[in-house]
Amino acid sequence: MIYNSMLSKHTVSVIMLAYNHEKYIQDAIKSIIAQTYKNIELIIIDDGSKDSTYKKILEMESDCKNRFVRTIFKTQNNVGTSTTLNRLVALTEGQYIYIIASDDIAAPDAIETEVLFLDRNPDYGLVVGDNAIIDSESNRIYYGSNGEFVYTEKDVKYKTFGEFLQAQVPYVNFCSKEFGSYESFCRTNYVPNGYLIRKIIFNGKDLFSINAPLEDWWLMLQISKYWKMKYINKILFYYRQHSSNTINQREKIDSYVLKTFEYEKKCVLSKSIDKLQ
Repeated sequence: MIYNSMLSKHTVSVIMLAYNHEKYIQDAIKSIIAQTYKNIELIIIDDGSKDSTYKKILEMESDCKNRFVRTIFKTQNNVGTSTTLNRLVALTEGQYIYIIASDDIAAPDAIETEVLFLDRNPDYGLVVGDNAIIDSESNRIYYGSNGEFVYTEKDVKYKTFGEFLQAQVPYVNFCSKEFGSYESFCRTNYVPNGYLIRKIIFNGKDLFSINAPLEDWWLMLQISKYWKMKYINKILFYYRQHSSNTINQREKIDSYVLKTFEYEKKCVLSKSIDKLQ
């Protein structure tokens, strides 16, 4: 049975933070235009790009206004990821929020598949699918035996980003109810890209913090305290790997991990003290 997305009354707010992605931004936008789910608003903030990213965004404005129930494009002086994400969330009017980076691509049925799950499972706060990996030219790539990128399947160790992440956390079965527990996130983040979240989780507050520079991990830690999460073993997203990915900057990532987890411990301790008083 094919799910009819017109039956869902929920608006999905797609938010996109754009920064120096003039080469990729239009492909990211086109992937949202091509979604089989119809009831979508698209909100993009360009965080002070130094290239022609915002010009590329504006070139898509007419197509976006014809496709989406609501379209907002903004540009600003650079203020960083956390502040911009909070501003994006504050602009949303939908019941669900879908976050996509301005250099990635969503599969055509991504939002419809994830809306279907959350519509049917009110105790879940987040749902995500597997990620295929693509290079700077949008070619499909894979992980080799030493973690390198390869183009031929005969050299493949992990075909998808989900398979790679699963191998890093063997103590969590992605296809079980273990996926998304707070205890497991205290060790590391392992959620792929392209997730759909219930707007109510944000509860009108700025959930992202400059004190937690690994924004995705911080978000997972907060959601997992109160909600279940679901992993769908199907490619719903195309995660682009290129030289400017933060994930390739090991020293920077290590410092972000430490800072984010220290802030999480501080927040948990503060709440524990408040309960005792």
